[in-house]
Amino acid sequence: MFTLRYGSTKLYFGVNALSELEECISCYREVVVVTGKSSARVSGAMGDVEKVLRNHGVNYVVYDNISPNPWASQVEELAEVIWSRGADLVVAIGGGSPIDAAKMASVIALSGGRVKDYVAGSRVPKRSVPLLAINLTHGTGTEVDRYAVVTLDDTREKHGLSVKYPEISIDDPRYTLTLDEKQTIYTALDAFYHSYESATCKSRNLFVESLAREATSIIASNLPRLVSDLKNLDLREKLLYASMIAGIAIDSGSTHVIHAIEHVLSGLQPKLPHGCGLALIGPRSIYYTHKVVPEYSAYVLRTLDPTLKPIAEDAEKAQKTVEEFQHEVGFDERLSDYGFTVKDIDLIIDYVFNKLNYLHEDSPFPLTSEIVKDIVTYSL
Repeated sequence: MFTLRYGSTKLYFGVNALSELEECISCYREVVVVTGKSSARVSGAMGDVEKVLRNHGVNYVVYDNISPNPWASQVEELAEVIWSRGADLVVAIGGGSPIDAAKMASVIALSGGRVKDYVAGSRVPKRSVPLLAINLTHGTGTEVDRYAVVTLDDTREKHGLSVKYPEISIDDPRYTLTLDEKQTIYTALDAFYHSYESATCKSRNLFVESLAREATSIIASNLPRLVSDLKNLDLREKLLYASMIAGIAIDSGSTHVIHAIEHVLSGLQPKLPHGCGLALIGPRSIYYTHKVVPEYSAYVLRTLDPTLKPIAEDAEKAQKTVEEFQHEVGFDERLSDYGFTVKDIDLIIDYVFNKLNYLHEDSPFPLTSEIVKDIVTYSL
């Protein structure tokens, strides 16, 4: 096990990492525990947290109304619970959805306002309730970054907001052992695209590039083995580490085109898992990225195919390299599987350029409606 300080987060990484927090948790008196419907209990994390809270006589209430791709209304309801109970600690147990919702709600509880106010920029995070994040997937990276992703109920705009870092985070690979095969693939590919986009965005730097290459190397080496051996704790730990450093990579760099389009897709269709959405549109997006920044694209993708060249002429090969890797690990889905058709393309283009245009500001190339149309059409 090791500890890491990044941003304002102190991360505990390793098996039984929660045991390091016994004394820390005992300092709090009123706690709100934030979860989804089942993963917190199925993973065993909820039982471990409740045991610590009970052993130290800490009052707590569980808020378990967070859905995948959480809604602003859920975040605001959670903020009301945190404020009304006078909570001095929020514990979020889950993947990106519970942790992101808890980040935003812990800010609203003390800084006031509604989610739309922070989207519009009329309010900024000033104060927040301390947050302990217990991560259950090897994909999100949110346990070490400052971002929260929330979808507005009325317009279905899925926004990524710079909100706060968790004060304390737990990455225990034991809690990822209950991920099924699909979630194992989706979350690992989420970390893969975090790495790729951070290494190819305009704000990339040496630190980000090195983290991104290491993360993709770990994923390339271990994900194919893990899908055939889901209970392998050593492989889970390696992928959890890759996800964590990929989270730091996007926090120090950025995402761009792939995440920008995916936010639109899973905002319009919340049943689309985030990592799945990235994998659906990722390969064709990589074609356009490699054409413009082939040296940075190849630097990451050579972990999948060492023969890939840092030249624009290898853009199609870069796309096929990622497609073949995804097929190897068992990903073989299409956008049409989630109800999308060619009739949705104009609406998707409208959201990308008129509602969520800031999400592709760090793209290494100017995104056009023709490119978005091609990426979506190819992915159907």
